[in-house]
Amino acid sequence: MASRPVTPFSMTDDDPDLPEINENDSFAVVMRNLSEFFVEAFETRYSFDELRTTGHGRILAPLVNYLAEEVHHCAIVHALLALKGHFSALALDDDRGVMSTRGFACEIVAWRFVAMLAEREAIDALLFEIPSGSNDRNRTPDTEASLHTRPTDLNTRQQSSLSEWDKFAASFANLNALEIGVVTGAKKFMSQRVIQKVINEIWRGDIIFWETLSFNSVKKAKIYNKRRADPFCRLRVPRYLKAFEVLFFACFLSLYYIVLLEEAFWSITISEILLYIFLAGFAYDEFGGYIDAGQAFYAIDFWSVWDLGIVFVGVAFFVTRMIGLYQHSHSLTDTSFDILALEALFLFPRLCSLLSLHPYFGTLLPTLNEMAKDFVRFIALVIIPYLGFLTTFAMLARGRYTVGEMSWLLVQIFFGSAFVGFVSEKLSPYFGAPVMVIFVFLTNILLITSLISLMSSSAAKILQDSRVEYLYGFSVFVLEASTSNRLIYYLPPLNLIALFFRPLRLVFSRDKLRSARIVMMKITHFPFVAAIWLFENTAEYIALKRTGSTPWISPIAGPESPSTRRRSLKATRNSPHSTTLTTPSQTTLAGGWPNARTRTVNGRWNGSNRNHPTADDADPEYLRSLVVELSTRVNELTKMLAEQQGEQDTRSDEE
Repeated sequence: MASRPVTPFSMTDDDPDLPEINENDSFAVVMRNLSEFFVEAFETRYSFDELRTTGHGRILAPLVNYLAEEVHHCAIVHALLALKGHFSALALDDDRGVMSTRGFACEIVAWRFVAMLAEREAIDALLFEIPSGSNDRNRTPDTEASLHTRPTDLNTRQQSSLSEWDKFAASFANLNALEIGVVTGAKKFMSQRVIQKVINEIWRGDIIFWETLSFNSVKKAKIYNKRRADPFCRLRVPRYLKAFEVLFFACFLSLYYIVLLEEAFWSITISEILLYIFLAGFAYDEFGGYIDAGQAFYAIDFWSVWDLGIVFVGVAFFVTRMIGLYQHSHSLTDTSFDILALEALFLFPRLCSLLSLHPYFGTLLPTLNEMAKDFVRFIALVIIPYLGFLTTFAMLARGRYTVGEMSWLLVQIFFGSAFVGFVSEKLSPYFGAPVMVIFVFLTNILLITSLISLMSSSAAKILQDSRVEYLYGFSVFVLEASTSNRLIYYLPPLNLIALFFRPLRLVFSRDKLRSARIVMMKITHFPFVAAIWLFENTAEYIALKRTGSTPWISPIAGPESPSTRRRSLKATRNSPHSTTLTTPSQTTLAGGWPNARTRTVNGRWNGSNRNHPTADDADPEYLRSLVVELSTRVNELTKMLAEQQGEQDTRSDEE
């Protein structure tokens, strides 16, 4: 693997042995071997910053160098992040905090390993998907032999241990490393600059997963090439999906207002029919997103709760509305519109979800989320004394207050209306006032103060790592929007068109039906693609006009776009020869694992070259060419800045 020059680290006798990892080991074997290293390496609690900045993390340097220079396996990052989740789960029962330390160590090794890769190899390492059912298929001959030797107690334990790792590895099938990092909560890893660079490229559409739209298209992580890619694949770019999502909710909210203001009791208007169509399209899209993302990944998204609220309230409105019309019930119809009024509680925040992409608001959302969780836990504790006081007051006020009235009275007192407690003499002349005073002190002073302190500490804990939380939430949205396994994606409510193709599966073949759906998608989504094309070309034209030359960062960059000539020096330094992004379907090893590190040298495949040039043994001519290229870029940058300064001076003189 093309890597950066590394600083040698010597290992002492006390350091654990480096794990033996072969290029065609199964995912479960890789995780088990790495796990043994971390278990042996750390027996003391350390924080992430201590492992990263102090000598306590020195023991990780030989492992990082070993993985980058000698290991050929393409699921190293996946295994490290999966182990992060494994150790985090064990940390719940670990009083010493050692498991958390091992989880942090996994994140640090994964981050530094990716940082040592060339840019395109880092993309390959992060976006390669674990094939389903690969564990049995990819065992090495040594592993198979060890499992089929004489059944001693040791071999039985090893086989049982490997079987447990196989089950654990199966839960990450069809996930790439970034998705595993999100699912396992590897927030420190996801917030690193080298990882966020890939996330941002996916967000902008510089990295795509679908390049063509045809019945034989295969999902592959590739650098976007404007000349080769199908324009309709731009519909899968996360930032455009977010823009169309905001447009959808704006139309949804407009129909919502129209239906409520019309309030046609005994007839269904055109606007109400459109509202049902939008609701059905949104519900179907939400169901498809849940199927694609999976339960664990879907539950991480902050807005999934609001989406479910929109669906449930909409379904409740539709059901009560239809029953009211069928029975000609004025009360049911009126109730249905009352239910529809609740939809605004979810629609307004969802419409403004675009603000969550801003760092300030993106930090507040996880803070509010954590505070809400603490509030729910606290209320569960409050219910216990509340039921005791409710029973006491209900019995004292028998014949004067009902249980419902007494319950509402206590709720008012709990949330600060202490003056309501002066009715205590009506409850009981002897016990009413003393019990009420105890209840007021307990709720307004003790419990409320404890609740405020608890929520304040939760907010402070989240805000302490505000950048990490924001980048983690941003990564969740980008990955959820871009890594779907569906080739054909209809924007809601146009996605309801796909439902009409389902019965045709009984008549037509899968390929013909897929081709028909692609044609229909291109017909219905042409205006959206035209808008994307206009935006990208306008942005590129404006950038060219401002600089007078090729922009440093074009709106949509790619290997053959103008921005290629200004690729980063880091990628040039780490890739002295031309590199191509490989994918799981392009190169497969004997054991079934794709070789994500295959490179091209002079147009020929070279998958076995591991002696990559470093700063010590690089060709002098190559280094000289790098210096010349760097000098040229510096001169271009100086010229560009001088032109911009001249334009600003000219404007100032004219004014």
